[in-house]
Amino acid sequence: MNSKKINPKLSACTALLAGLSLLPLLGSAEEAKPTPATPKPAQRQLKLGGQGIEQERSFEHIESGKWTGPKTADGQPDIQGHWSNTIANHNNFTDPQGGIINDPNPNRIAHGPREERAPSRVSDPVDGQVPFQPWALEKVKDFQAHFHDPIKPQYIEPLARCAPGGVPKSLFWHGYEISQYPGYVLFQFNSGTRIIHLDDKPPLPANIKLWNGDSRGHWEGNTLVVEVNNHNGKALFGRSGEFISENGHIEERYIFKNDGSRYLYQAVLTDPTVYTRPFTVSIPARKWTEKDEPNGWHFEVEPATHAGNNLILDHYERVCTENNGGFGLVAAEGKK
Repeated sequence: MNSKKINPKLSACTALLAGLSLLPLLGSAEEAKPTPATPKPAQRQLKLGGQGIEQERSFEHIESGKWTGPKTADGQPDIQGHWSNTIANHNNFTDPQGGIINDPNPNRIAHGPREERAPSRVSDPVDGQVPFQPWALEKVKDFQAHFHDPIKPQYIEPLARCAPGGVPKSLFWHGYEISQYPGYVLFQFNSGTRIIHLDDKPPLPANIKLWNGDSRGHWEGNTLVVEVNNHNGKALFGRSGEFISENGHIEERYIFKNDGSRYLYQAVLTDPTVYTRPFTVSIPARKWTEKDEPNGWHFEVEPATHAGNNLILDHYERVCTENNGGFGLVAAEGKK
């Protein structure tokens, strides 16, 4: 079931893109009209619109198994293209369609019973909550209490500082593009990139910490299995404040349908310094193609300029300026 909830930032972005798409059509009234020409597919205008951020309230389970779809030249299952989650953005990790916790604006709070919204991204334990140790839970609650009143730097959401989204938040912070090359898989996110090494290259030294961690993976049939270490401990899972420390380990499984239309992300997060037990995160994702309409969130593309006649869709990189709008809830604005 699709939600009709519209994100104001999405509308602004869509309006901006729509305006930009009209620039090539503007010209002087005095100019003679050129002879109409059939545009190349690569230059065709893409219609803006499409569904909102919250697209589904439930999703299918995908099993690991044999891959029967197309493969790349080096034998990987070919899963290249534009992807996004189907549930919601990063406002709330365990209640994805529940809005920002403690939001003082009554127009932004979720309405209706919890069971009518999408399930928690925490699929194990069954209560849908991160099994935090008491000190870590208090830290999360403190962040939630001050997110709308950021009296200290630690209450500012990292994306308001243009930082990478981290794992797993990058997978539900806007759409992204997956590209494949011999020996690795490349994720191009709205906020940074991530390389998953498939070769025997040794992992990074333990003292090198990254926002998206250090990823080493391999294919098992239709499933990309990835071990993620070397987190910097600064990324959050959402505006609800959940986190993993520098000591954490994540085992990811990207389970793809053989028709290449969807995948299910399942990851086990382990961090004895933060959690009382390992827990599992599940995130559904769908693929977007030229048959879909760019929509300013899940599918942010434009036709590439190139010498050929085929349509190539480029996932454009947003220009990030610290606190360039309501983002971060003016947390970075200095006092006058």
